[in-house]
Amino acid sequence: MAEASGRGRKAPDQLVFLLALVPYLLEQRVVDVATAAEHFDVDEKTIRDAVTLIATSGLPGETGTYQANDLFDIDWGSFEDDDVIVIVHHVAIDDTPRLSAREAAALIAGLQYLSASPESAGSAHLQTLLAKLNAGASAEPSRLAVEESETDAALALARSAVADGRQLEFDYRNALGVAGRRRVDPLRIASLGVDWYLQAYCHTREDVRSFRVDRMSGLVVSDEPIGDHSERALPEVGYQGSVSDQDVVVDVSPDALPLIADYLADAEREEIDGRFRVRLRVAHFHGLKRLVSGLPGLVTVVAPAEAQYVVAEWAAAGLAAYGEPERSGASEASEADEH
Repeated sequence: MAEASGRGRKAPDQLVFLLALVPYLLEQRVVDVATAAEHFDVDEKTIRDAVTLIATSGLPGETGTYQANDLFDIDWGSFEDDDVIVIVHHVAIDDTPRLSAREAAALIAGLQYLSASPESAGSAHLQTLLAKLNAGASAEPSRLAVEESETDAALALARSAVADGRQLEFDYRNALGVAGRRRVDPLRIASLGVDWYLQAYCHTREDVRSFRVDRMSGLVVSDEPIGDHSERALPEVGYQGSVSDQDVVVDVSPDALPLIADYLADAEREEIDGRFRVRLRVAHFHGLKRLVSGLPGLVTVVAPAEAQYVVAEWAAAGLAAYGEPERSGASEASEADEH
């Protein structure tokens, strides 16, 4: 209890304690010493000493001296006679920066999105924070509504299946565009960057697979319980190599090299014009589309020609969607694989 009594409290700790105590007292308006001590898990003497110190603190005026209104003041009668703390005058607190209405609205929209997730539904902490953001902004925040996407709905069903230990059926379209119905034993929900994945035992493949939630549709939670997969090790979400993988040679910016570390086939690298030439292992060349688009201008496909062609065709299709004239030939491939 040495820390709580204040005798063993270091100066930085004491300052942090005071910085937390003052807003608490202002928010409570009237609070007895015992309640404040219980809230901060300290003894009552520590609270009394801190309040006495607060009453001698303030902000000097333009002359550099303290005048009557430059110090905190408390109701000494209530404090000394009834052990009740009431701050009747405070300084500097109102000068703290406040969120603009637009900033508060953006944070509120984000919290509303979090509140819609199963694990955060009904969270008292989120509701308290929402109330503080509404009250603490410099102006009334704009009212925003966060619309649920198809991915959000699929993610909620997948979470439900994992929590209940029930089999899940869904249509799945892989990166090659091949679709099929899957029946799985859902094991874990994980994220990688902005993408959500369901890790599950696939009854079709008879092995554990990772499914991107935004590629799943027509989800149905079955009444069938999942099997016992306790002895199966779940791989980290990300690229998982296999014997059917294909090699691709790329030139990559040094800053982006750590971002493709999971795809590196070996540790060999050659520096060419300020970039590293490395060899990647990918499940199929179509997977390069997403890798290259996620690192615009930082990755250039060098070989094989088929991989260049796949990325170039994909880039040309994207360009055509903006009304640009289509181009063809080797020059297109050499330019498009850089985007």
